Amino acid sequence: MPARKRTTVRLDDAARMRVLAHPTRLELLGLLRERGPQTAALLGDVVDEAPGTVSYHLGKLAGAGLIEEAQDQGSDGRERWWRAAHESTSVDPAKLVGDPEKFASAVALERAFSQAWALSYDRFIDSLPQQPPEWAAAALATDRTLRLTVSQAAALRDELLELGDRWQEVTDANDGDPSAERVMLTTTTYRRP
Repeated sequence: MPARKRTTVRLDDAARMRVLAHPTRLELLGLLRERGPQTAALLGDVVDEAPGTVSYHLGKLAGAGLIEEAQDQGSDGRERWWRAAHESTSVDPAKLVGDPEKFASAVALERAFSQAWALSYDRFIDSLPQQPPEWAAAALATDRTLRLTVSQAAALRDELLELGDRWQEVTDANDGDPSAERVMLTTTTYRRP
């Protein structure tokens, strides 16, 4: 199977960053990326919110261009289906330092990302008693403090991104393999304050 082109949206608009910084919206976007097209009712079951509340958040995400209607889904035309407009989102607060509003919005979005990642890992920890032993053993949580120059830190970042891209190709090849499970990869590198 040929590799699909990955699409990333780079957010540098304060209003769009504020839309996505809401934890429910961030979760809804993640679910659409992970599960494909969904309705507000289907998503509401997952996030434990009423379909009307989910519809409101989906409207905000659509208004920001982060999701779009999936008109090719559904059978009766009464259901409104949604899909993610991009496969990933990035924000670069360092490029927005000169604009206080954009920078504050970028920081809020970065905090929302880190809180979502922490919550996801907490859920994994809570699920450990139910995890098959081989999956529990395959998991990794580690940290390490390195002494690097800025160019070395940038090279490390680039290598980690390339590694993620390589494993994304494996993910694409595993499409339809019943033994393949969803695995979360979260990577952070930063200069310690």
